[in-house]
Amino acid sequence: MILILLGTQDKSFHRLLEEISRLLDNGKIKDQVIVQAGYTKYIDKRMKIFDFINPSDLKKYVLECNYLITHGGVGSIMDGIQLKKKIIAIPRLKEYHEHDNDHQLEIIKEFNDLGYIVGLNSVQELEKGLKIIKTFKPKVFKSNTGKIIKIIKEYID
Repeated sequence: MILILLGTQDKSFHRLLEEISRLLDNGKIKDQVIVQAGYTKYIDKRMKIFDFINPSDLKKYVLECNYLITHGGVGSIMDGIQLKKKIIAIPRLKEYHEHDNDHQLEIIKEFNDLGYIVGLNSVQELEKGLKIIKTFKPKVFKSNTGKIIKIIKEYID
């Protein structure tokens, strides 16, 4: 199963779902596709599309999916990384009115360069990303929360 997370921004990311439909049409995607679409309104009966998924069900879907395709939101990426999932991330872009600026390009580049995700620059690269994800071995995330708490405590003391 492929889980697609489009975030909770009040803007559409229609282009990504159009590409998913194209890849379903030509047989490049054969898995079940579940989508948390947020404000993106899209219909394709081959996909199970929800506007929003409650947090407990979302975690179940993340745990069950073979891999995750998401926009460049830190929350969606971190949820997948922390649960050791393979992730393809594609940015929402300002030129298509999908976001106010292109900061998702930078977020995706950083996570990609660190080895946590397969980061793409555009929707048109998704077919290539699907080939890469098959053998991709993501870096395991190690939280620095304990270290940060220690620094804060030392500062306060």
